[in-house]
Amino acid sequence: MKGIWWKLLGLLLVLFSLVYGMLGPVQRLPILNETIRVLYYHVPMWFAMVALMLSSLIYSLKALNTNNLAQDSYAFESAKTGFFLASIGLATGMVWARFTWGAFWVNDPKLNGTAVTMLIYLAYFVLRNSVEDPFKRIRLAGVYNIFAFVMMIVFIGILPRLTDSLHPGNGGNPGFNKYDLNSDMRPVFYSAVIGWILIGLWLTNLRVRYKYLKEKHEQV
Repeated sequence: MKGIWWKLLGLLLVLFSLVYGMLGPVQRLPILNETIRVLYYHVPMWFAMVALMLSSLIYSLKALNTNNLAQDSYAFESAKTGFFLASIGLATGMVWARFTWGAFWVNDPKLNGTAVTMLIYLAYFVLRNSVEDPFKRIRLAGVYNIFAFVMMIVFIGILPRLTDSLHPGNGGNPGFNKYDLNSDMRPVFYSAVIGWILIGLWLTNLRVRYKYLKEKHEQV
C-alpha cells in the first residue's frame, strides 16, 4: 500500500485501543472481572499474526511463481513480524491465564498448538537462513512456508475446536462476541484488530526497505 494515510490510521487506532482499553467501561463478569481488558491487547495480536502469516504465504507463492527475490524478502519479513506479534499475544495470554486459570501455562490444546506453531515458524527461519543460494532458498522456503501456514490453521484454528478447551469459542465454550463483547467494547476491540494489522504491515515494509538499503550500502 502506498501513502501515509494507512500508517497514521494504524497508529491512531492502536493508540485509541491502548488508552480506551484501560480507561473505558467493560463488562463485569465472574472470574474475569477487570482482566477482561487484556482482550484488547491479547486477541488482536493473533488476528494480526494470522494476517501477516497469510501475507507471507501470498508473497511466497508469488516468489515461487516468478523467482523474484523481492517477493521472497517480503515473505520472510512478513513472517518475522507475524512471529513478533504472536510472541506478544502469547505473553499477554499467559498473564491473563495466570489471573483467570491460576497458572501462566495450562494443558490446553490451543496453548499447546500455539507453541507448536511457533516452533514450526522458527524452523522456517532457520531453514531459510541456512541456504546461501538465493533461488534455491526461494524454492525451499516457499514450499515450507505453505506447510507452515497450513499447520498453523490446523493447530490453532481446527484442533482446539474438536476437543475440550478453556479458550472461548473452542471445545463447546461460547465465543466472546456471544456473551461479553457489548457495545462499549466492540469499537475498541475492532479498532485494535485493524490497527495492529496495519502496524504489522508497516513494520514489515520498514524492515524490507532497511534490508534493501543495507544491501545497497554493502555493495558500495
